[in-house]
Amino acid sequence: MLATDLAIESIIAISVHLFFIAIAFYGLQSVRLDVVFKKGHVFQVQVMMILLSLVIGTTAGNFFLQLMNWSSQLQYLF
Repeated sequence: MLATDLAIESIIAISVHLFFIAIAFYGLQSVRLDVVFKKGHVFQVQVMMILLSLVIGTTAGNFFLQLMNWSSQLQYLF
């Protein structure tokens, strides 16, 4: 594998993860997490929103990248 191929895969992986993190953050904005937390703890709610969006976005991004990798390996089946 060439260094340029590795660099392109890295850029794609970073882009996919950032995309899914942004989608997760957008989706989590519709969830009322302030009901779960104590009143007046706005900063903690925001931290949880960021952490949850990182976890969900990274998980979804890993799934998408693995699915792409597995589908590209199907050519070796035939």
